[in-house]
Amino acid sequence: MPPPSDHPSLHLIVLPNDFFVVQLKHNEIDADVLTNLTSQPERFFSLTRTAEEVSVVGEINKDLPQKYHENSGWRCVRIAGPMEFNLTGVLASFTLPLQEAQVPVFAVSTWNTDYVLVPKDKLAIAVGALKEDSWKFIS
Repeated sequence: MPPPSDHPSLHLIVLPNDFFVVQLKHNEIDADVLTNLTSQPERFFSLTRTAEEVSVVGEINKDLPQKYHENSGWRCVRIAGPMEFNLTGVLASFTLPLQEAQVPVFAVSTWNTDYVLVPKDKLAIAVGALKEDSWKFIS
C-alpha cells in the first residue's frame, strides 16, 4: 500500500544511530537513566507507562546501563512530518510493506509524526521494501 500522498511530510528519513527498546516493570523507572536520557535533548527518547509496564525507547549512548546496550539492536525510520491529524492510514500504509517483507516493527507516535523502529539487521530489507512500495527517502 503506497503512501497516502506524495507530500514531502510523508517522505522518510533513516536516523543515523542505533536505538534501544527496553521493557521495565510498571514501577521500575530508574532516576539515573531518566536523568541521562533527558539531559541530551538532541537525542530521541520516549517513555510510556501503563498499569502493566514501562516502555523506554531511545538512541543508545555510551553512558547507559548494560541492559540498554543489550537491547540496542534497532534502527529508526522517521516519517518526515509534521502530519495533519486528518491524514489517515499513514502508519498502516507504512507497515504493510514491512509486514510483507517480514520485518518486525516497533512504532512510536508523536504529535508531529511517527517513528518506526526495525531490527538493524533488517534495515536494508525494510528500506528496499518501502522504496519498492513508492515511499521516498530523504538522504
